Amino acid sequence: MPFVRVGDRLEVGDVVAVARGAVRVELTAEAIDRMRLGRQVVEGRLADSEPHYGINTGFGALAEVAIPPADLAMLQLNLIRSHAAGVCEPLPRDAVRAAMLLRAQVLCTGNAGARPQLAELLVAMLNAGVHPVIPSRGSVGASGDLAPLAHMALAMIGEGEVEHLGERLPAAQGLARAGLRPVVLEPKEGLALVNGTQVLTAVGLLALHDAERLAIAADVIGAMSLEAVLGTPDAFDRRVVEARPHPGQVASGALLRGLLADSEIRESHRGKGHHKVQDPYSLRCMPQVHGAVRDSLAHVRRVVEIEINSATDNPLVFPDGDILSGGNFHGEPVAIALDLLAIATAELGAISERRVEHLVNPTLSEGLPPFLAAHSGLCSGMMIAQVAAASLVSENKILAHPASVDSIPSSANREDHVSMGMTAALKARTVVSHTTTVLAIEALCAAVGLDLRAPRRPGRGVAAALGAVRQVVPPLASDRPVAPDVQKVEALLADGGGLVEAALAAL
Repeated sequence: MPFVRVGDRLEVGDVVAVARGAVRVELTAEAIDRMRLGRQVVEGRLADSEPHYGINTGFGALAEVAIPPADLAMLQLNLIRSHAAGVCEPLPRDAVRAAMLLRAQVLCTGNAGARPQLAELLVAMLNAGVHPVIPSRGSVGASGDLAPLAHMALAMIGEGEVEHLGERLPAAQGLARAGLRPVVLEPKEGLALVNGTQVLTAVGLLALHDAERLAIAADVIGAMSLEAVLGTPDAFDRRVVEARPHPGQVASGALLRGLLADSEIRESHRGKGHHKVQDPYSLRCMPQVHGAVRDSLAHVRRVVEIEINSATDNPLVFPDGDILSGGNFHGEPVAIALDLLAIATAELGAISERRVEHLVNPTLSEGLPPFLAAHSGLCSGMMIAQVAAASLVSENKILAHPASVDSIPSSANREDHVSMGMTAALKARTVVSHTTTVLAIEALCAAVGLDLRAPRRPGRGVAAALGAVRQVVPPLASDRPVAPDVQKVEALLADGGGLVEAALAAL
């Protein structure tokens, strides 16, 4: 079975494999050495008379309060208990697993000054499927995800709750069931578990992964729609696309050309009287819009992959013996990137819904029946499917408002500017979910339109995508509930769902 090695450089795919798959986790020997060295620095400074934030002082606005040596362990325990103030519904399992992995990765830098036992317990919990119950709200993204990470730490000390094999139970019981023992925190170690951006980054990373897949699916489904409404691929000519060589635009244009190659539908209306010289923008400008989304997501990926391999603790412990307070816990770099993720993905949904309108509107669809209904009037076809898509697109517009431009002071104004990065992550996740549904609706409508163009076959990639849809959803011979069909196509758009894979395999 493959392993993800914590302590080596991680990429988005590594985190997804652990979060959603059966991939196991192991610590590298080099990471263990770094943690031991960092811990030696902390232990060497415990006896001096200097104040070290969070080691022998209080936290936040209480940083000037000196803590007696006899109370240093209780200081860390109190930190975890008091900061476990998260609210609302728990995060899903994949987000929790991603956050656990990312927190272990931070510890493995050695800059947190924690013993290897903390990272070892997180790794063991991941491998045993013991997942802390982490409420989804309560973080303002600086000093990192304090409340969510405190709930993770709470489970590690045998308090709070965990999920194991689908059952929610007390953490001590869940750890014992897996043969694991809670950790007993030593000075600095509670702080080493709660400072950082790992929860907001975990939620955002999974949303990014799904959005990257949607950007490809949008080309596939958009090509289906173009064929169904007798559009022209001339706007995707290589010379046109590469005259403005944004990388995403070039990639999207190339994929669209491949998907539409060898189309009998295209040849059937080439040069005919009803042939359109130019298509509306939602069809003609797919490389430009989808490509801009691709480029935006590439930027988000760069930010996320820097973050997941960074030291975000405070204070940071260095091998030369220095312990320095800073602000690497501030979520602003990721918050801004995740706001961009929401904006970009919302645009995929917005342009998709406009293509749905072209499919269902008889004044735009080049001869397709109103609302793609089998018997117009008696049947309503995909009328309300378009309405559902419109509702999600409108909600996405609200959710695309950036969270990172907001800030609210906390901790007696010591933490006077925060990132709201967790809000950005949760919004981005919702926008990605909505956009998945909108694209599924477009795929359903385009499939009906392509059926109605038979016996003429679409391009190779489009034909394969149509075949994938028809494997799970039968043709629309009469009205039936649309919601189950939408859910089935949403599953086709998920990792390994089959629609993208089928289309790409045909090229």
